[in-house]
Amino acid sequence: MEVDACAVCHSDVTFWRGGWGGTLPAIYGHEAVGRISSVGPGTRMAVGQRVLVTLMRSCGDCPSCAGGAPAQCATPGDHPGLDGAVAAMNCGAFAEAVTVHQSQLAAVPDTIPPEAAAILSCGVITGLGAVVNTARVRPGDWCVIIGAGGVGLNAIQAARLAGAARILAVDLSDAKLKAAREFGATDVALAEDGPDALKRLGRLADHVFVTVGAGPVIDGALDWCAPQGTAYLVGMPHLGTVGHYDPVLLSYYGQGLRGTRMGDVVLRRDMPWILDLYAQGRLKLEELVSDVFPLDRINEAFAETEAGRGRRNVIRIGGPA
Repeated sequence: MEVDACAVCHSDVTFWRGGWGGTLPAIYGHEAVGRISSVGPGTRMAVGQRVLVTLMRSCGDCPSCAGGAPAQCATPGDHPGLDGAVAAMNCGAFAEAVTVHQSQLAAVPDTIPPEAAAILSCGVITGLGAVVNTARVRPGDWCVIIGAGGVGLNAIQAARLAGAARILAVDLSDAKLKAAREFGATDVALAEDGPDALKRLGRLADHVFVTVGAGPVIDGALDWCAPQGTAYLVGMPHLGTVGHYDPVLLSYYGQGLRGTRMGDVVLRRDMPWILDLYAQGRLKLEELVSDVFPLDRINEAFAETEAGRGRRNVIRIGGPA
C-alpha cells in the first residue's frame, strides 16, 4: 500500500519510549490511509483501491476471530519488517509504502480528506467502538469520559450518537474541555474536581471510559461508577502498571471493570456504518485534525503529541496535494 497520510497516536509515543518494550530501529505508525499498489494471490482487495490500514491483523479462523473478536486474534501471524527494523504494531506506516495483511484493511471513499481518513484507523474506531460495541451504551445512560484527547473526543461523540442523557468529560486542560463540548459533552469538569463533579449533577455514572493510561486515573475509575456501573479501560498504560481496587466493593455494588482494545471493532461490520455517519454529517472527522506535518518534520509531530497538544497530528506522506 502506498501511504498518503498517517496520524500520530499516543500509542506510537508510548511504544517508542519503551512503555511496551519498543526498540530502535523500528518503523512506527498505525493510523494510515493510502492506495493498494499490488496484491497477493487470493486477496479480496484490488490494486488502486483506497483503503485505511489498522493494527488489527487477524487469521480469521481462531476462536476469537470466529466469535467476532478479531482484535483479540490468537494467531495473527508475523509481520514483515525492513532490513532488521521492527514494523511496529503490524504496520510501520510512517513510510512511503507498507506491506500489510488484507485483514487490516477497510475501503474508504475518496470524499474523505486523507488527513481525516487516516484517523479512522485507530483513534476514531477505538473511541466509538468502546461506547457502541463494548459498553453498548443505551439512550438515557450516564457516561463519563476521562481524557478529552483524540480517543476521548470520539467516545464523547459516540455517547452523543447513542443517546446518552449525560456525558461528562474530564480532563486537566480547559482547552480540551472546550473541545469536548464541541463534540457533544453535556457537562465538563477538571480532573481535580473528582467524582464530586458528577455527584453534583445528581448521581454517578453507568459507564466510565478511561481513555488515558495514567495509573492514578485507572485506580480511581470505579469511584465514578454508580452501583452496577462499569469502568472501561480504553487507554493503554505502560507494561507493569498496577491498578488498586477493593474487590469487596466491586462485589457489593455489582460493578465491573473491563478492558477494550481497538473498540472491539470488526472492520467489515463496523466501518460501513461509521462511514455512513460521516456522510450524513453526524460524525466529526476533519475537526479532529490539529496539524499536518510533512514526513521530514515527524519529530515535531511526535513532540507535539507527547506534550498533549492538539487533538490529532497527522503526517502527510504521499498522494495528491
